[in-house]
Amino acid sequence: MIRVLIPAHLRTLAHLNGEVQLEIAGEATMQSLLNALEAKYPMLLGTIRDQVTHERRPFVRFFACEEDYSHQPPETPLPASVVNGAEPFLIVGAMAGG
Repeated sequence: MIRVLIPAHLRTLAHLNGEVQLEIAGEATMQSLLNALEAKYPMLLGTIRDQVTHERRPFVRFFACEEDYSHQPPETPLPASVVNGAEPFLIVGAMAGG
């Protein structure tokens, strides 16, 4: 079971109170995780990645095991500690400005 933490505004949109737990069939990659998340919570379609290109939205970042996965290819495998549920996969809303 993969644990996913999403930003508060997306939790509100998806009517969630805490972390999301997902089962992924096959290889656990960032793409398969996001596909499973959007399938389970279709109201998140287009909020984390573009619906057509599936590219990450500009102010969204991905983290796993304290490493930034934001610029990794979608087919990048998730770390074993994320796949077995020991560590969560974080989807974080980035801030810009000065």
